[in-house]
Amino acid sequence: MEQENRLKQPPIPAKLDEFLNIEQMLALKQVESYGWQLEFVRRPLFQKVTAVIVGPGGNPVGVLEEDGSINQNPNIVIRD
Repeated sequence: MEQENRLKQPPIPAKLDEFLNIEQMLALKQVESYGWQLEFVRRPLFQKVTAVIVGPGGNPVGVLEEDGSINQNPNIVIRD
């Protein structure tokens, strides 16, 4: 059996402002009123943070870009 090498981190950090910029925080507040929610935040070492949001019912998936826009066709792989 393989050992998991990654540290266990919560999918959504307690202090989002440490990972998301102001444009992303404002966009998140706006889309939450339409049923979208933050699903998780990827925080890879030495790479930019990726905030993944999901729409009502769990689909579709989008990424909050650094300028606050939502990319509904992100080039990311999400495991089940």
